[in-house]
Amino acid sequence: MTHPLSGFASADESARLIRNYRYAVERMMRILGGWIALTPELPAKLLMGRHVWDNAQHADALGRRLPELRAQAQVSEPVNAGFVAFMDAIESTEQPAQTVERLTGVYRVLKPHLLASYDEHLRHANEVYEPPTRRLLARCAEDERRHVSAGVVILRHLASTSALEVRAQAWQARLEDLLGAAGGVNGRGLPPAAPAATSSSAPGLSDDAHEFIRLGAKVDHWPIPEDLESAIRRLGDALIARDAEGLRDRGVSPAALSEDAASALAGRDFARHRIVACASIGQHRLVKLKLESSTSAGVTLVTRWARAAEGWRAVTLDLVSVDLAHSA
Repeated sequence: MTHPLSGFASADESARLIRNYRYAVERMMRILGGWIALTPELPAKLLMGRHVWDNAQHADALGRRLPELRAQAQVSEPVNAGFVAFMDAIESTEQPAQTVERLTGVYRVLKPHLLASYDEHLRHANEVYEPPTRRLLARCAEDERRHVSAGVVILRHLASTSALEVRAQAWQARLEDLLGAAGGVNGRGLPPAAPAATSSSAPGLSDDAHEFIRLGAKVDHWPIPEDLESAIRRLGDALIARDAEGLRDRGVSPAALSEDAASALAGRDFARHRIVACASIGQHRLVKLKLESSTSAGVTLVTRWARAAEGWRAVTLDLVSVDLAHSA
């Protein structure tokens, strides 16, 4: 018969498990933060931004628990090299067109595994003398359950074709193989899957995936000053016509056009252009401009504009993405 005061693990082993969890959470936080700038789709950006903050709080709370277990504070420790390789694989999907793989790695594999590991730990942690760990892991599990639920909605929205879903499933299978070979986040093997979020635990606006999708919906007209809109239109016309003189008139020097953008534009014929997003940053304006064609892949650029004495000038042109399929 198990003694009522027997615990899930010794203090040293508990500290080791907390360091393992913290490694996964801290690295996931950094990965998501780095991906925000690399991800073109607004719903995915919003999702990652909200969850970076939650996971930063988890990493801090896990680190503060360690001294209470007679261990050094704020230390992260991977359980083995296999788990490091698993995290390396998740982080490797850094190309603009790999948003589906990024979301798959975090929201179909890593976060569900962390949630299942927290739930498994909670089932075994002693209620008498381990309440601090239990409260901490319960809080982490609650947040991860919300994260997984929101991530699945965004991923379903973005992986809208059978080809994209095949890519997602293939990447998921590869990551799950790496995770299984590592023995999971704590080396104890893969625990049973945790139950999904229920309607009673549905997120509010701050974590509402459907709201993120609405905010990322196509806008027919952006609130852009008339003189800037005219300058953007002339720039787009010059890019389509491959008019170097017209580009210079827009203040676009060869140095302003990034190497990636120049390479994406080279050898392609475009028939039209349209504004797909805009934002204000201080006195500057960031404008995403999409060049489209019926015969070649579309290209999306982000242009930064500054107001000069003679009017708006395009300061930089950088590549955002190249369509995988031909534009209609």
